[in-house]
Amino acid sequence: MGEIVNLNKARKTRDRTQAKVSAANNRVVHGQTRLEREAIARERERTSRLLDGARRDPDQS
Repeated sequence: MGEIVNLNKARKTRDRTQAKVSAANNRVVHGQTRLEREAIARERERTSRLLDGARRDPDQS
């Protein structure tokens, strides 16, 4: 004979596993900390200022 399985426990275990997988995916997608987002924004701003400072005016061409 087969093993007796409690369907409620099996369902809850399956749901917990799916929730963990979903949470892991969300952490990858939305997982940047506030400090990381601010550091990226500062780097973009610095690069933008650097490029704007090196830009040539189109009227002088």
